[in-house]
Amino acid sequence: MNTFIESIQSTAARSVRIMVVDDHDILRQGLRFVLEEQPGWIVCGEAATGLDAIRAAQELRPDVAVIDIHMPGMGGLQAAREILAVSPETEILILTVDEDRVVVQAATEAGARGIVTKSDTARSLVAAVDSLARHNPFYSPRASQMIVHELGDPLSGLRPGPEAGSSLTDREREVVVLVAEGHSNKQVAVTLGITPKTVETHRSNIMRKLGLKRTAELVRYAMRDGLIQS
Repeated sequence: MNTFIESIQSTAARSVRIMVVDDHDILRQGLRFVLEEQPGWIVCGEAATGLDAIRAAQELRPDVAVIDIHMPGMGGLQAAREILAVSPETEILILTVDEDRVVVQAATEAGARGIVTKSDTARSLVAAVDSLARHNPFYSPRASQMIVHELGDPLSGLRPGPEAGSSLTDREREVVVLVAEGHSNKQVAVTLGITPKTVETHRSNIMRKLGLKRTAELVRYAMRDGLIQS
């Protein structure tokens, strides 16, 4: 028997508790159906928002959380960070329609060790959850191909450096959201109760840390990181 198939069957034979996080009811139902077809696997919880997912993860402590990257309110990547804070042993699998370096890098920085593009979900979901349940990373064929072609060395792209997005402070993330939503420095300053000069300093630090040069790139980062909605 194929070694990979044996591995899946071995993992499926034991209990794997999964949480599904997506704001679309039909998609959650579809994911549950596919996952619970595997012997020993159970969807122990569902959530339609990031906040509900955090609360559920803290209570249920799932083995794997399958999270859509784009959700209203708190995005999937911010939810992933918060879930790992309350349930560090949970493995994160991100579902995304996007296939570029920004998504892979942002997901990795958020703590996700699995990425499956939605076009690959039917083929890759079970294999991805199986791999993560064994605490091994998994990237769908499309995501893996993107890593090879756009990042060169896959391992180097999966090790965020000291200036990566994960190093942003809470205040810097607040600035990112407001700037990406189109607020001027003065408006950001009023909202946060700081001076425009301080806002400018934060913006400079943010752009340096993220390796960005234009505000448009910052907006793109915020959208892909789930900080704002497209």
